[in-house]
Amino acid sequence: MGARISALAVVVPDYDAAIAFYVGALGFRLTENIDQGHKRWVTVEPPGGGARLVLARAEGPAQTSAIGHQAGGRVFLFLSTDDFARDHAAMLAAGVTFEEAPRHEPYGSVAVWRDPFGNRWDLIGPAPPG
Repeated sequence: MGARISALAVVVPDYDAAIAFYVGALGFRLTENIDQGHKRWVTVEPPGGGARLVLARAEGPAQTSAIGHQAGGRVFLFLSTDDFARDHAAMLAAGVTFEEAPRHEPYGSVAVWRDPFGNRWDLIGPAPPG
């Protein structure tokens, strides 16, 4: 079939605040920022590639109430890294809020964090060899 998930929409309160966080603090690449009149098509991509995030500005009460709660309070997004310690330290230095200290699971090192909009993420590094 050849299909793949290329992007996920993340509802945010403001395009520029979301760009400032994902691009400015996390080092994502701004891949598109197209003015469409009443809205913009804004996508960002993690430094290592993968699925892009469509930063979708909330319109109306229903979408505004979904900001930070798109997964019903569960971890919503998973950011994989080849160097957990490096990226964890960089994210802390950038002011990212972690909900827990790093822990080591059979599938790798992991720590839950929140973006400024309330979305819960996992930062996941590789499992130690062995």
